[in-house]
Amino acid sequence: MNRRLLHTPEGVRDLYGAECSDRSWVKNKICRRMKLYGFEEIDTPTFEFFDVFAEEISSNSEKELYKFFDQDGMTMVLRPDFTPSVARCVSKYFLEDDEPVRFCYSGKTFLNTHSLQGKLKESTQIGAELMNDGSIFADAEMIALLVEAISSTGLNDFKISIGDADYYYGICEEAGIDYDTEELIREMLVSRNAFAADLIMEESGISEKYRELIKNVSTCIGDADVLEQAGKLVNNKRSLMAIEHLQNLYKVLCSYGIEKYISFDLGMLSKFNYYTGVMFGAYTYGVGDAIAKGGRYDDLLDRFGKSAPSIGFMINLDDLMKALYNQKVSLPVHDKATVIEYTEDNFKEALSKAKDLRDQGKRVILKGAK
Repeated sequence: MNRRLLHTPEGVRDLYGAECSDRSWVKNKICRRMKLYGFEEIDTPTFEFFDVFAEEISSNSEKELYKFFDQDGMTMVLRPDFTPSVARCVSKYFLEDDEPVRFCYSGKTFLNTHSLQGKLKESTQIGAELMNDGSIFADAEMIALLVEAISSTGLNDFKISIGDADYYYGICEEAGIDYDTEELIREMLVSRNAFAADLIMEESGISEKYRELIKNVSTCIGDADVLEQAGKLVNNKRSLMAIEHLQNLYKVLCSYGIEKYISFDLGMLSKFNYYTGVMFGAYTYGVGDAIAKGGRYDDLLDRFGKSAPSIGFMINLDDLMKALYNQKVSLPVHDKATVIEYTEDNFKEALSKAKDLRDQGKRVILKGAK
């Protein structure tokens, strides 16, 4: 036998035993919190037409998709993200009236990341999407739900960092930066590589004034006071409206009593093109990346024929579990199964006892005596 077949490919792994049980418990706690907010479950296909995602990711990120062809020659992809799939489904079956639509989900996503990044290529996401509601109260509700969902697992030492993509886009518009150049700059800023972003701007002939403004976006990080400081740096309407929106959002979040979890980061951007305004991420120690990401995507459903303002988030279960373990958060101790040995002579008696215990909700293993 080829022993290589005993190992998983790079970027995926087996899960079993206590770790698998812990993940199920955490997932159930989060999903229950989402349902308490009125969210219904949705399950979309593991693979979709490539065009569902094509316009929402950059040309460089497109290389990370797992692509294949069906028998008709159509290009298919394993889903890299749930949001476009949910948007497609909602556009097809819902939105007949003006009522908000709430859906939550859990499942696998797939990205063929570079092997040197050390990231999983198959990840489990748990998320929620609120569609057909463009209010600031919808923004606050989703951020509050994220705080409660994470807290329900026992993790309390974390921050929700909030930004608004319009602050950055407003500067780019004022500077007259074209779409392709903006995408390259944003890709560098997403990875917090301000030097590379500045080099792209210099080569594109962008003035020193706007180069400094765009580089400063990444440094506008802190509590609510940073919003006023960031507002003084810009003059364009789109950026100023983003600041005003964040200030009003903070007031609503204070009504939820979660201000201790909130900070702001105007350099928060995404490689996905569909985010249009408020963006947020959950950060904690013991993990190298955000354990949750979300934001507003008011234009995404237009691609599927239905115009509806929307906002959502996803929790990366793999990273959340890493944080829980690294911070030694207490998780429920799973009861060991009761072992009942039997022989051919007493099998019926042993089986009856096992049935009684299982009816009481206890785990039982019937084991043949040696």
